[in-house]
Amino acid sequence: MSYFVVDTNVPIVANEKANQASPACVLNCANKLREIQKQHIIVLDDTWLIINEYKNKLSPSGQPGVGDAFFKWVLTNQANPQRCQQVKITPTAENGFQEFPEEESLANFDKSDRKFVAVALTHPEKPPILNAVDSDWKNFEIALKNIGITIIFLCSELTTRP
Repeated sequence: MSYFVVDTNVPIVANEKANQASPACVLNCANKLREIQKQHIIVLDDTWLIINEYKNKLSPSGQPGVGDAFFKWVLTNQANPQRCQQVKITPTAENGFQEFPEEESLANFDKSDRKFVAVALTHPEKPPILNAVDSDWKNFEIALKNIGITIIFLCSELTTRP
């Protein structure tokens, strides 16, 4: 059983709602979300920042897409430590979160994605962050690796860019 932090773009792509995602990308995202539901643990923040972001983009009914089904599973299991683990992160005005490092190399990292980094850094396992098509993760991959964060790219759209 492994731990994962899941950027919102992964279930959006699994729902086939991202124009830049190839059919292979959609399939990879859908398969990974199903795999997490069956045998892994998702890591979230205890203030529901990630869940609220999911709520803005996904349907809590679990329909009609794979990403929506994943979101329903998250809502159902968010208090079950066998499926979801929550960590405490502290929002700040300066850089988004106390847990987000004040590194020059990350100064321009997207503020809306900092919660995912803060969650990964706070969890004792330092789980990888899953990404589908958000180029920020690729642009900051080395800087994030330098602070102990691994990004798993589910789509070749980003890994094959020059």
